[in-house]
Amino acid sequence: MQIQSLKRAAKKISEEMKSLIFLRYFLSIHIFILLLQQNYIRSIKTRTSIMKRFTIIISFIMLTFMPLMAQVKQTVAVLGDSYSTFEGFIPKGYATWYSPTTPAKTTDVNKVEQTWWWQVIKEGGYKMGNINSYSGATICNTGYNDADYTDRSFISRSSLLGNPDIILICGATNDNWADAPLGNYQYSGWKRADLYCFRPAMAKLLSDIRQHYPNVEVYFILNSELKDVINESVKKICKTYQVPVIALHDIDKKNGHPTIKGMKSIAEQVLKVIKK
Repeated sequence: MQIQSLKRAAKKISEEMKSLIFLRYFLSIHIFILLLQQNYIRSIKTRTSIMKRFTIIISFIMLTFMPLMAQVKQTVAVLGDSYSTFEGFIPKGYATWYSPTTPAKTTDVNKVEQTWWWQVIKEGGYKMGNINSYSGATICNTGYNDADYTDRSFISRSSLLGNPDIILICGATNDNWADAPLGNYQYSGWKRADLYCFRPAMAKLLSDIRQHYPNVEVYFILNSELKDVINESVKKICKTYQVPVIALHDIDKKNGHPTIKGMKSIAEQVLKVIKK
């Protein structure tokens, strides 16, 4: 929690720095105009004056470009399941739930701008990173009807998020629906068999995320209406790895998936936490 507090403080300082951008630009331009008006630069002849001129130019450049550095947007990556898919924005070959051609009887979401993650990135002033979401994916390697989901599980895709500043993990829904084995709480020494159970796989996922992406903000988005045992497991394991949990509530759904209204609600709840 102390790490998260420091991150929030750093984020607040960054926001305050951005508020000074206009003032810095105005002052730097004003100073340069005054120098030109006074013919200060043109009258320089001696070596001492040349050094002064060089110093003035360097100072002007630094004053101009420092605000640009402060404006660098943070990149957001998403690791998810069907809730975070949209055709054309996820890796080729991944199963998707949302697309421009999805029938209205399935969902009313048919534009990428309606997805929760697009809204978070847009409204939060972020830059879009990898959206690595696979419809139907489980966190562990056990899928529906006891199928082997190693090719799509969260733990198999956790290293494919690029170079983000913020990672949003939205999962555990399919582990819940598929009745994946719970297993025991295990935080090291995982063997292949262990990763077919939810709890060990969840711990392995966060361990890998922390190792692959040091100094990156990580949040776990926990769906509403899941079993208590899943909710408790997620919260306990996330606490171990100091990953804040965004527990969703009151999400409007159709066929178990967020509608346009539900997507907006998710975005608002996520932004409320990560923009603190």
